[in-house]
Amino acid sequence: MEVDVSEIDAVDIINGSVCTLSWEYLLSLLRASSRKLRVVDLQDILFGKDFLLDLAQRGLPCQVLNLRSSHFRKLTMIGNFMRMHTLNLDSSASLTNFREECFTCMPNLKFLSLCETRITNLWTTTAALAKLPSLVELRFQNFLQDDEARKHPASDRRDDYWDSDHTEISIHDEAPSVSGESIMYRHFNEEQYLNNTDMNIDRSSEDSSDDSEVDFSSQDRETSSMELLPDAPPGWEDLVNLQNEVSFGTLDMQDDEEPFFRLSDSRLSYIAPKKCISHNPSPICFEKFYREYMIVSLPNLKILDNLPIRKVDREKAEVIFSQNFEYLPYKRKNKESVVSILQKRETRANHTRRLFPRRKSQYFYSRSLSAAKVGSAAWPALCPLSIMDTTARDDRRSYRPRQFEYHPSDASLMVFGTLDGEVIVINHESGKIVSYIPSLGTMNSVLGLCWLKNYPSKVIAGSDNGSLRLYDIRLMPPTATGSHQSAGSIMFDDFDQLTSVHVNSTDELFLASGYSKHVALYDISSGRRLQVFDDMHREHINVVKFSHHSPSIFATSSFDREVKMWDLRQKPNQPCYTALSSRGNVMVCFSPDDQYLLVSAVDNEVKQLLAVDGRLHLDFSITSTGSSQNYTRSYYMNGRDYVISGSCDEHVVRICCAQTGRRLRDVSLEGKGSGASMFVQSLRGDPFRDFSMSVLAAYIRPSSNSEIVKVNLLASSDQDKGYSYTQHSHPLFSSGG
Repeated sequence: MEVDVSEIDAVDIINGSVCTLSWEYLLSLLRASSRKLRVVDLQDILFGKDFLLDLAQRGLPCQVLNLRSSHFRKLTMIGNFMRMHTLNLDSSASLTNFREECFTCMPNLKFLSLCETRITNLWTTTAALAKLPSLVELRFQNFLQDDEARKHPASDRRDDYWDSDHTEISIHDEAPSVSGESIMYRHFNEEQYLNNTDMNIDRSSEDSSDDSEVDFSSQDRETSSMELLPDAPPGWEDLVNLQNEVSFGTLDMQDDEEPFFRLSDSRLSYIAPKKCISHNPSPICFEKFYREYMIVSLPNLKILDNLPIRKVDREKAEVIFSQNFEYLPYKRKNKESVVSILQKRETRANHTRRLFPRRKSQYFYSRSLSAAKVGSAAWPALCPLSIMDTTARDDRRSYRPRQFEYHPSDASLMVFGTLDGEVIVINHESGKIVSYIPSLGTMNSVLGLCWLKNYPSKVIAGSDNGSLRLYDIRLMPPTATGSHQSAGSIMFDDFDQLTSVHVNSTDELFLASGYSKHVALYDISSGRRLQVFDDMHREHINVVKFSHHSPSIFATSSFDREVKMWDLRQKPNQPCYTALSSRGNVMVCFSPDDQYLLVSAVDNEVKQLLAVDGRLHLDFSITSTGSSQNYTRSYYMNGRDYVISGSCDEHVVRICCAQTGRRLRDVSLEGKGSGASMFVQSLRGDPFRDFSMSVLAAYIRPSSNSEIVKVNLLASSDQDKGYSYTQHSHPLFSSGG
């Protein structure tokens, strides 16, 4: 307690072995050291959630913090960390992302290591790291020369950061690449002790029954031999015996700066990228153009993954970034505030056309406003659709959605079908059920849904057992009445193993496809099946879609890798044309103006074709995972301005420009609770709200219901009530859109 007034220069607290010290006593020890505290190394020690909550919320006056192998999922450090310059979260296998307010209280942090974590999202990660004004060295992996790597054959333990619910690691079938024909690499032959720390905190819930941010599933997990420790302070050489480790926190300083850790006899050499071997990588390292994105997004960074960032690296990164990413929507180059854009709009509107003969349109300003809002919301708002049962019963129904569609003319309505055969129309703004249609014992999983455009109260629903019905939602009560509700429905002939239904632009006809090579044509007014078109493909036809404007043109996508365009006026004996994919096709849809076809094949093969003749217009070049069951679905958002794409083996929705293919943003999903991994089963862009969508996200845990998650890129997430998500593996069946 008297250390502050003693002659002691510094206090280092280092503990690398199992101990029985309680977290209360440890905190007392840390607080007692006060401003003399220099290094805190609590690696592989799990003092529990309360300890880390206190540490993160109150802060710590140390310079170096090492909390490796933390078992928290989200990182929030909001306390006072003003003196900290080095932080290490290596081997924190549960860490997936950062809270929005993370790193705002670390103005002096220079060195950060996050090797062997599960961080994946480039956009939220760089947005969080951009709040560190002094950050100069960052590491998500260790790059070693090939001769140095052979000294540590067990160091690359990529499987360690994957949980038991990850059945595949094929997403990492390629080693992280390093741009440039040559790279500078630093190698040190001296003992090194690298101490940095990380912690992940859940402030949203204190309920121990829902430890949503903590994962203590692998407390005894061994650390790899290449896990990093901070460079040893002078005089502490005997504490460690780590030979030939990679240096961290020792980059060149300005003349008036004194590095906290000193190393002697360091060597700099140029090596070819092929001799640079990655160790302990986090999944973010395998994102396409990861290094270039980091370099451009963090302009003050000097060293990334042990590799110095040279001027030529930065210049090349800027070129690659401009070719593959959108900094802001609609090609906006600089971030603007909403207030600034509104002022410009009003100023322009008050001037005469004589002074401004080429003044900007209101459409220009609406896009600028959207770009400003998206640019200020790195963590978009995600909210699960709350379904309020209006019955007086005390027990609340738990629905299991399997398919959904926005209403074509009422912005507040959505219909979804369940795995139990129910069809439910809901006001997705209020959460109130408008119409409830029970399965009546005739329907299984509802896989096909389609609204009629000219008769907006009617919807067609089809289930996987072949049942097809047309419902009038005006005649359907919001709750199950117990009576037979056939008065408001029309039955059609069954279509076996149905996966998809779609109505034409005049609401006269609809098509059905399924686990067969055939397509059936139905007349809506009479309820009759007019015709079955046999053998339209060589394998089953997953989805059939009419065009938005021509009542006779439709497209089919099949797992035979072909997409075909058909015309009913030609009694489709032969397709208008055939386009080929390299994998089985899961989805096809027309752009709102029918100018393009958006085709989604297995494992992230997403292409845009010219609808007139099937020529390739754009390949979105999304990285494959290597899984043959990674079923991909893509739709348009904001009219045909953007494309949203998600796959059932992955936890991310990708947003790309539909005209350039450049990636705008990825939205990651993470379920609440330990082991509550999720994956994207289906998704739709909101037809009435720009940069809004809904995602049907399913849990891998069999006991958890899937849910519809509303995503708004124009609004930031609420950290107290926000909903964020994660998944890995376990594909569902591929049926439907």
